[in-house]
Amino acid sequence: MFNMGPVELIIILAVALIIIGPKKLPDLARSLGKALGEFKRATNDFKNSIDVDTTIGDVHTAIDEINDDVRDAVITNEPAPEEETENALENDEQDIEDKKKGSEDE
Repeated sequence: MFNMGPVELIIILAVALIIIGPKKLPDLARSLGKALGEFKRATNDFKNSIDVDTTIGDVHTAIDEINDDVRDAVITNEPAPEEETENALENDEQDIEDKKKGSEDE
């Protein structure tokens, strides 16, 4: 504990007992314990909030990747403007041939 041996701890406790006195030493220890407990809780809350922020960041990254994948999939499935023109011309030629065949059959 803080690289102190039992001899150092006994000396510190003896000095605190002499300076503070035996009546106030338990109150001081209790106050110190409460302060350390509150500090520990605050530290844990801070760690948890950092973990939540990291998790939220990971979720945002995953959502952005999914959006990019969907956007790429939609873009690759749309025909290029040149392909649209060629497809429209082929469809028009096919319609004309169908109409000719239909009129010849009658």
